[in-house]
Amino acid sequence: MTEEKKKNWFQRLKSGLSKSSESLTSGITGIFTRRKLDDETLEELEDLLITTDLGVAAAARICLALAKDRYDKEISGEEVRRVLAGEIEAILTPVAKPLDISGGAHPHVILMVGVNGSGKTTTIGKLAQKFKAQGKSVMMAAGDTFRAAAIEQLQAWGERAGVPVVSTAIGGDAAALAYEAMDKAKAAGVDVLLIDTAGRLQNKTELMEELAKVVRIIGKKDENAPHDVVLVLDATTGQNALSQVAIFQKAVNVTGLVMTKLDGSARGGVLVAAAEKFGLPVHAIGVGETIDDLQPFDPAMFAKTLVAINEE
Repeated sequence: MTEEKKKNWFQRLKSGLSKSSESLTSGITGIFTRRKLDDETLEELEDLLITTDLGVAAAARICLALAKDRYDKEISGEEVRRVLAGEIEAILTPVAKPLDISGGAHPHVILMVGVNGSGKTTTIGKLAQKFKAQGKSVMMAAGDTFRAAAIEQLQAWGERAGVPVVSTAIGGDAAALAYEAMDKAKAAGVDVLLIDTAGRLQNKTELMEELAKVVRIIGKKDENAPHDVVLVLDATTGQNALSQVAIFQKAVNVTGLVMTKLDGSARGGVLVAAAEKFGLPVHAIGVGETIDDLQPFDPAMFAKTLVAINEE
């Protein structure tokens, strides 16, 4: 990413995370106004971190780090935020991994999964454009056969990016479509095949079983496919995102995450909770609708932006 693009992305991320950042930083300021770090302030801070969706484990880890060298000493909100940023970055750095399609498979099959409204179909379109811009040949499969809008949306992205889209009639068999797309992608020698799936409510067992069937059918064409199963999470769902990860992981062995809609939520901290709990790669995050609003995940930038440390 060029310096100019990085600066523009930082500004978009800063704007997108503003609700999360304001909630967190105003809480910290309220707790640490000329006060020593003692059991009471640590408990208040831990409660704040949990209520801003960072999760119990991450909150405990951050409070332990603070107490290690600063217990019973006066501490400012600024100092707390810097420690907080450092700990968040430490949690996120091991999971910040771009989608790697260099394994030699042709096609490299990426199955996109997620609940209704997570931004999955839009994310597929953006990824297709990004791969195309990198010089890769790409094909998409409109596997959300339940929604005419999803098929039309993916076809629109395909036209925009110059990427072919394999589709079927509304209500068609998604597994059969995936099988057909695998054949077409292999025949065309494309580098990347992105397969959309119907949005699943993670508590609907029969829908999750249908998704598992799609995975099995793909495996019949290539025993190593899908090479990636990417779960798209909507930041506005907060802690519900964690149950989504757990259930999709069990059903279809999720290999990585993309988090969208960070611009519409005060719950950006849930990404920290997900990283701490599951350790799954975070490939990208999104803060808007345009292609440039989906970018590879930068843990240091995210951590500083979340706690309002204004260093670009």
